[in-house]
Amino acid sequence: MNEAIEEQNFDLKPLLEVLEEYKHQKGAVIPILQRTQEIYGYLPKPILKEISKRMRIPISRLQGVATFYAQFHLKRRGRHLIRVCDGTACHVKGATKLVDVIEENLEVPAGGSSPDYKYSLEIVYCVGSCGLAPVVIVDDRVMGQAEPDKLVRQLKRIED
Repeated sequence: MNEAIEEQNFDLKPLLEVLEEYKHQKGAVIPILQRTQEIYGYLPKPILKEISKRMRIPISRLQGVATFYAQFHLKRRGRHLIRVCDGTACHVKGATKLVDVIEENLEVPAGGSSPDYKYSLEIVYCVGSCGLAPVVIVDDRVMGQAEPDKLVRQLKRIED
C-alpha cells in the first residue's frame, strides 16, 4: 500500500482521552494499545508515534508489544473479519476450497484485506466446532458445514 495513503489524518480526541485516563499508571502499555485499537481498528504508525511522544514510552517498546501479541494489528483491516478454520477436521472437509473461493471472488488474500477494506481473511487452526466442519466465522457469526458457492453468496450480501 502507498505510504502516503497510510499516513492519513486521524482524529486524536479519543486517543487523548485514553492517554489522559492512563497518564499516571506505569506499565499500562497493553491497555493503552487495546483501547487505541478499539478506536481506530488497528494501530496506525502515526498513532503509535503520538502515544510514544505523549506518554514518553519508546516507540520500540510499543512496537515490541504490538508485534508480540496476536491481538494487535499494525495494518488496516476490513470491516468484516472472515476466519476460516483449517484445523484437521475442517481441512479434511474442504477448508482450503473455502479459502480459494473467498480469495478469488472477494479479492481478499489470506492474511490480508480486500482493496475496499470490506473484508479481512484469516486462517485459524481449530475453533472447537469440529462437528460442524468446515467452519467459517464471519465477525462473530459461526457458519458450519460451509459450502464454497453458498458462502460467497452470503459474504457478498453482508451490509456495512
